[in-house]
This record gives sequence, C-alpha cells and structure tokens, in this order.
Amino acid sequence: MEQIFHFYQYTIFFYSAVITFGYVSLAILGYFNINNKKSIYTEIEDNLLNSFPEEAPGISVVTPAYNEDLIIIDSAHSLLNLNYPNFEVIIVNDGSTDDTLETLIKEFELETIPYPYIEKIRSQPVRHIFKSTNPRYSNLTIVDKENGGTKADAMNAGVNIAKFDYFINTDIDGLLDPNTLAKMIVPVLDSETHVIAVGATLRMVNACEVDKGSITRVRPPNHMIPIFQETEYLRSYLIGKMGWSTLNMIPNVSGGFGLFDKNVVIGAGGFDPLSHAEDMDMTLRMIAYMHHSKKKYLIRQIPDTCCWTEGPSNLRLLYRQRTRWGRGLLQIFFVHRRYLFNPKYGRMGIILLPYSLLFDLLAPILTVTGLFMLIYLLLNNQVNFETFWLLLFFVYMIGVSMSLVAITSDLANKKLYKNYSEYGKLILYSLFEVIAYQPFNTIFYVIGYGQFLSNREFKWTSMTRQGYTRNIEEESSN
Repeated sequence: MEQIFHFYQYTIFFYSAVITFGYVSLAILGYFNINNKKSIYTEIEDNLLNSFPEEAPGISVVTPAYNEDLIIIDSAHSLLNLNYPNFEVIIVNDGSTDDTLETLIKEFELETIPYPYIEKIRSQPVRHIFKSTNPRYSNLTIVDKENGGTKADAMNAGVNIAKFDYFINTDIDGLLDPNTLAKMIVPVLDSETHVIAVGATLRMVNACEVDKGSITRVRPPNHMIPIFQETEYLRSYLIGKMGWSTLNMIPNVSGGFGLFDKNVVIGAGGFDPLSHAEDMDMTLRMIAYMHHSKKKYLIRQIPDTCCWTEGPSNLRLLYRQRTRWGRGLLQIFFVHRRYLFNPKYGRMGIILLPYSLLFDLLAPILTVTGLFMLIYLLLNNQVNFETFWLLLFFVYMIGVSMSLVAITSDLANKKLYKNYSEYGKLILYSLFEVIAYQPFNTIFYVIGYGQFLSNREFKWTSMTRQGYTRNIEEESSN
C-alpha cells in the first residue's frame, strides 16, 4: 500500500509539472498572438467595411430563445443595433411557454409570412416565420418552432433559415459590441487559407449599465460568483484560446459567441441536439469534416471583447451550468473517441484531444481523489509538511499568476473598465479564487461526469435572469 501511495504522489507531482508547463506555454503564445493581432487589426480595418459596404460579406446572427421574456427586447435591440452594412438577425423561439413570442410580436410589429423552409439539417418542426411590418426592422426574422429540448436543435433551425455564408452563434442573453461583425469577419477576409470559424472574448454583463440593448458603462460584477467567472473567462480566452489559436488548435469556438462558416457546419451535419457540449462537438466535427475533405482550414481567435453574457449569480445556477459542462466534456470523449490519438485528424487527434483528456477531463477527478489521499495521509501522519506547504504555495501562485497575466493582457489590449480600481477588484478576488470558487467548480464537474455515466436525461432549461442594469440607481437598489 505504501508503494502505491508513493507512486501516486510522484504521478501527481509529474502531472502538476506538465500542466504548469502547458499553462505557461499557452500564456506566452497567447501574449505574442495578442500583440500580433493588436498591431494588425485596428479600428481602421473595422471601419473600412462600413466605408465600402459592397465589400462587406453578409453575416447572419442566429440566437435561440427559450422563456426569455425578461431580457428578449433588450437582447433583440442589441443585435439590431450592430454597426455593419450587411447582416440579418434570426431569433429562434424554441417553443417558449412564457410571453417571449408575444413580446417580440408586439415590440417589433411582426406578422407571419409564407417562407420556403428547406431543412438542410434536422430540427424539430418550424411552426411559423415572422417578419416585421416596420421597415426599420426589415433585417429581423423570428422563427417559431416546437421545443427541441436543446439549444443545438434551435440553432439548426436558425441555420436553415440563414441566407448568408457566415453566421454568428450567440446566446440570447449576450449583448454584442456594435463593431462585433466587422471584427469577426476581418480575420476571414485577411486569410488566404479557408477560415471556418472565429472566436472572441466573452465577459460578464451582470453589473454593466445597459440602455435599450447597448452597454453604456462596462463594470466588473458586484457579486462573488460572477466576478470569479470574469477572471476565469479572461484566462480561458486570452491565455488558453489565444495560445491554441497560434497553433491552429482551438478546442472549441464558444457556443455563447462565435462566427461559423455555414456550409462547413451543414457539411458536418449541423449541431448535435443530443450533445451537452454542442460548441466543442461542432468544432471537432468541423475539423474532422475538413480533414475528410482534404482541405486546409484555420480557426481564429481574436482578443477583443465582443460579447457580454449574464453569468450564474449564485451556486445553484453555477451548479446547473458546470454540471452540464462536465456532462458535455465526458460525452465528447465517448462520442468522438475515434479522433483520439488518430493521426488521420492531424493535430486535433494527436495533440489537442490528448491534452484535453489529460488536463481538462482528468484534472477534476485527480483533484478530488488527491483530497481523499491527503486526508488519509494526514490521519496516518505521513505528510511532510515542509514539502506540502511549499507545493501548495507553488500551485496557488501559478493560479494567481495566470489570472494576473490574463487581467494584464486584457488591460493592454483595450481598457474597458473606466477606473483602474475596477481592475484592482479583479486582482483582489483572484487571490481568493482557488479557495472560494475552484473547489465548487471541481466538484460540480465531477458530479456532471456522474450524471452522464448514470444516463440521466436532461433538457434545455432557461436560466433565471436578473435582467440588465439600466442606470446606477437601479444597480444599487438591486
């Protein structure tokens, strides 16, 4: 038994060293990628498409909605107010049981229209297509369909309706920067290699001031859970995805916000309604489709914050979100196991998925088992406390350092908060994240694994919304 424990301890030490090396490497790659993007893409490039609208490729913005009456109007106006010469907005009402559809009809003066709906990829039946009688909203289309139980099914219906070659996949609670579409399409136009998807940074909208769907003041969240997520998102996008983008190995273009090539999505079979991680599933199948077609491709990530989303405001909502992410991550390796270690799929098969298996999927399991191991060793007085505290401090400082790098990278890319003290708030909370946030995150992921293995049935449910802050007085009263 003692030999087993020694083997386990050395394994954990080696594992921790490798994952630290991986984080540091991604941070370095991400740093240089951000600086490169900052020097190449400026507001000049964004504005050129508005100056020459005939050169601007059409973009469809597709967003599903299920029981989102509280925020649907602000969200719709946010999408319609985008600063781009050639786009359409498609909102898919996925069988809402509240007043989502009625609210849209009243606000945007909608009426049903005959539409030659062609099902290129499968979804639950579409009941009605709505267009506005007001010319001001001529680029708005509302799709009313039977509930499919997942966001993926609603996305498929929206993709079937989309008339342009590229589409934005975003959540209904996501508020977009006015120049989002230009920022997302420029990497496509600037590349000689076929760009099949583009990702960007997401942030928390929870404490931002919003007026008719437009963010008038960016603020860090006021409550503990969302502010931890703010820093977590910055690490994920500015370190993780910007680093992987340098190697053309982005593991997933976020389902919360991303640009996709419609024809590649259709060729790959559309979004999988049975997937609990439809964004990663779709990204991997798009990559596999390009390998099967023997075509070169790129997936790009830009450092700009283009989308603000309402994050879970308490542990109950965080539990629902992270257990779903856990189910989805484990499901990926069951469904796509043929990609793993398979050189036929290039870097995805031999680098990206093995890395994700070892350091994304297994990390929560090893953390939980390590805790039980530590308790056993403590009870048997087998802990070298000098080494223990040293290693614990090392792991803690690596986590804090990655957060500081991400916050600094965001500040260097573009100062979005009005005051430096608000960045200081992120730094302060990052000192406590490993104690007050990460343990819950880890446990929720492991529970999600168990839920998937137990074959429990889950359906898409709406997240409890608090709505958007419109002014400082409303914010303080909440």
